[in-house]
Amino acid sequence: MLDRLIELLGDRWTLAIGGAVIGLLFGAFAQRSRFCLRAATLEVSRGRLGERLAVWLFTFSTALLATQGLILLGFFDTGQVRQLNNPGSLSGAILGGLMFGSGMTLTRACASRMLVLSATGNLRALLSGLVFAVVAQTALVGVLSPFRSWINGLWTIDGSARDLLGLLHMGNLGGAIFAGAWLVAGIVIARRNRLSIWSWAGAAGVGLMVAAAWWFNFAMAASSFEVVPVHSLSFTSPSADMLMYVLSPPGGGLSFDLGLIPGVALGAFLAAALGGDLKLEGFEGGANMRRYITGGFLMGFGGVTAGGCAVGAGVSGASVFALTAWIVLWSMWIGAVATDRLVDRGTMDGTAIADAS
Repeated sequence: MLDRLIELLGDRWTLAIGGAVIGLLFGAFAQRSRFCLRAATLEVSRGRLGERLAVWLFTFSTALLATQGLILLGFFDTGQVRQLNNPGSLSGAILGGLMFGSGMTLTRACASRMLVLSATGNLRALLSGLVFAVVAQTALVGVLSPFRSWINGLWTIDGSARDLLGLLHMGNLGGAIFAGAWLVAGIVIARRNRLSIWSWAGAAGVGLMVAAAWWFNFAMAASSFEVVPVHSLSFTSPSADMLMYVLSPPGGGLSFDLGLIPGVALGAFLAAALGGDLKLEGFEGGANMRRYITGGFLMGFGGVTAGGCAVGAGVSGASVFALTAWIVLWSMWIGAVATDRLVDRGTMDGTAIADAS
């Protein structure tokens, strides 16, 4: 099937269309489930095991279980996955993760959630997302890149030391069993909170799109005459790439990531329109705007330094059990909880967790 599409459309168009389709489904599922790592961390920070944590656990465990299932069934292998075969930065994972976690608390949304909210009319998310993309680009190749490289170089490890399943001697079956345990935890919390069917299905759908992206890019790498990076969903580098694609002269090369970003936006918009959730929302004063700009800056620089966002490292990287991705994930949790307790504790009660995003 992919071979025929490549013959008909070419490698780059096939990649872009695949990214757009997976992105459209991701956006729709994320909008309906209200998937967001930031909201889950705040529930835990405030002593609640609520519906937003259940949604995140469903997404997380589904992504892990589906990805490990693809590997066990022979539809995907990690031999070309960057997170497991290239040197990694522990210093970047820790410091970048802390910055990203702090930033998503300030912006009241993780990177994927900002894109989803922007598509449904949230101007706060739109501004934060633009700052996020600009800073990510400057951290990749711009004026902030030397500082980012210095942080990344403080503590590095070889690619062979990043395979968490190998280090723990668990194997892919052990990874699938581990994911199943988290799925059970999500089910228990979801039942206690009487999670709606849309939340159940949407959260699982988001996780399945992570696995689908792994499979698609792996299959494209095997079929394409061009070099295709084997990766899954992420929103840090793709957001920066999308920004430069829009600002640069026409004719730039298409890719999976350049299809992903508009696909997610369109999927979220359509899901919100069908669900009656489209609503124009703005700021409530200059101080509030400064908060979102600062948060977008921290997320952009932190995401590049960490090597991924809440989805790119926290779900996609974790689904292949890359050690650095798990460190990024825990650092994001710590940064988000610490910022919540320092900045928002006492100013927003637990019932406002869902409304703030």
